[in-house]
Amino acid sequence: MMSSQSQALADCMSQLDPKQVQLLDEQCIVVDDNDVPLEAKSKKDCHLMANIDKGLIHRAFSVMLFNSSGELLLTQRSDAKITFPSYFTNTCCSHPLYNELERDEKNAIGVKRAAQRRLQTELGIDSLKIPLEDIKYMTRFLYKAPSGGLWGEHEIDYALVIQKDVPLNPDPNEVKFCHYVSKDNMMSFLKNEELKGNQVTPWFRLMIENFLFEWWNQLHDLDKFQDHINIHKLP
Repeated sequence: MMSSQSQALADCMSQLDPKQVQLLDEQCIVVDDNDVPLEAKSKKDCHLMANIDKGLIHRAFSVMLFNSSGELLLTQRSDAKITFPSYFTNTCCSHPLYNELERDEKNAIGVKRAAQRRLQTELGIDSLKIPLEDIKYMTRFLYKAPSGGLWGEHEIDYALVIQKDVPLNPDPNEVKFCHYVSKDNMMSFLKNEELKGNQVTPWFRLMIENFLFEWWNQLHDLDKFQDHINIHKLP
């Protein structure tokens, strides 16, 4: 006989978007709280709160793409997303896969390759338009956040910054809406969206509170803010 938790998961899975369900088989990089790789686990396993509450952490990244005018591309996650559907967030958020190319830790090149892959998947940005050397790895932070009862996030998140003008062709299964905002207008834009019931993802909220504006003020001189030693453990 199926347990109540297993039944709830089965019921939930039957209602999810088929394309997003396929992605749950992807193999993520499980790490400890010092970002040391331990093993591979499926995206599904990594995002179940039952596993997260036992301490499971995976490696992830968050991209902030600025245009040449210094505006940041915000995205609204599609309604089909399994965690935090319809939430506003930074440009692109995902995870490197447990394969040779994306596990490469030298200069965070594996994470950068994963960012190229997902920018193309989610926003239609040709990887050749954003070479690895244009992706600036800023720092890492650890956070945990539930999304409903069954799913959640528990990640060591690599914060990546890009400044580049690129054409966009969003995949509606991934991105509901995208919009460039200025530094002066972003908070009012997000506040207005929240009044409409559109919330902000917890990881982007943490980046806003801890890093974003300091970096945004000096996009031309980001090197001095890079911290590849510490992992910021954020509430």
